[in-house]
Amino acid sequence: MSFNYRQLIFAREYRGLTQSELASNIVGLSQSNLSKYEKGFGLLADEMVLKIIDFLGFPESWLQHNISNLPENAHYRKRTTITKKVKTEIEYSIRLIGYLVDQMSDSIEWPEFRLIPLNIEEGYTPETIAKNTRKILKITPNEPLKSIFTLFENFGVIVIEFEITEKFDGVSFITDKGNPVIVINKSFSNDRKRFTLAHELGHLMMHDFPIPDNRNIEKIKEDEANRFASEFLMPAEFIKNSLFNLRLSSLGQLKSYWLTSMASLIRRARDLKCINEDKYTYLSIELSRDGKRKNEDGFVYIDEPSLFIEAYKLHKNELEYSDVDLSNAFSIPVDVIERFCKTSRLKIVK
Repeated sequence: MSFNYRQLIFAREYRGLTQSELASNIVGLSQSNLSKYEKGFGLLADEMVLKIIDFLGFPESWLQHNISNLPENAHYRKRTTITKKVKTEIEYSIRLIGYLVDQMSDSIEWPEFRLIPLNIEEGYTPETIAKNTRKILKITPNEPLKSIFTLFENFGVIVIEFEITEKFDGVSFITDKGNPVIVINKSFSNDRKRFTLAHELGHLMMHDFPIPDNRNIEKIKEDEANRFASEFLMPAEFIKNSLFNLRLSSLGQLKSYWLTSMASLIRRARDLKCINEDKYTYLSIELSRDGKRKNEDGFVYIDEPSLFIEAYKLHKNELEYSDVDLSNAFSIPVDVIERFCKTSRLKIVK
C-alpha cells in the first residue's frame, strides 16, 4: 500500500505528540523506526502505519492526501516571542482550515476572486496598489471602508476569524486549489482586526507566493503590507489635511470616522510628514501614559465573516451531510469538523 508519510507527520504533530510520546503508546513501535519512516525511508509495515494513524484518530484515507497550504506559501504575521509549540498548533490548524476550504469546493462554488493583484516587483508602490484596490472594490474615495469582511468575501477572499493566542495577528495564503484565504485573530479589537485584514489583503494583492525564507525579504514585504494597509484604510489624499498639527484631543473623532486605531493615526501623521518625529514620540508616549495603547477609547464598527460558516451550513442543511458524513468525505476526524465548523469562533486555548 502506498502512504504519504508526510500526512502521518501532520496527524502526529496536530495531536501535539512527539515521536517518543507516540512510540510509547504503540506496541511494537520504536522511536528510531518512526523517525526513519518520517524521513521517508519507509521502514514501517503497512499494518503498523494503520495502527498509528488509527491511534491518532485520523482515517486511513487521510494518508492518501497531500496538504501543503502552510508554511511554504503563507504570509504569517506573529510576535517573535511566540513559542514553537504554539506556532506549530497555529500552523497545523490553519492548514486544516485551508484543506477544509478546498474540500468544500467540490460541492459548492466559492465566489470568484475578482481583485487584480499587481506584482510590486514590477515597479508598483504599495500605495499605488492600495489605491487601485480601493477603486476595484468601489469604495467611495473620501470615506472609510465599513463592511470590510463582507466586501472582501464578495470579491472572492475567504475570511475566517480564529480565537487564539494574542501573539498571532493573521495569515494570508492561497490554498492548494487556488482559493485566497485570510485568517485573523478574533480576540483582537475591531480596529486591530481591520488593520490586520488590510495588511493581509496587501500580501494577496502585491506578493507572489511563496515568500523566500529570508528574514530581510520578509521584513521588506511586511513593511510593504503595512504601507498598503495604511493607504487602503486612510487614503493620504483625503486624510492628510486633518493630520497636520495633530493633537490627542482630535484622535477620538478621527478614529470614529476612519475606523482605525489612534496609534495608527499617529503613525500615519508621521509617515505623511504632517507631524515631525518629536511630535510623533510625544503623542505615542501620551497615548501609552493614558493606558490607551492597548485599550483605546472609542468604538469601531466591524461586520462579521460568513462564507466559511455558511458553506458548512449548506453542507449540513441543503446537502444533508452529517458531521460523520463530512468526516468520511473529507478524510479527516469528526473532532476536526466539529472544532472548525461548528461555530465561527474557532478556538485554540493555551
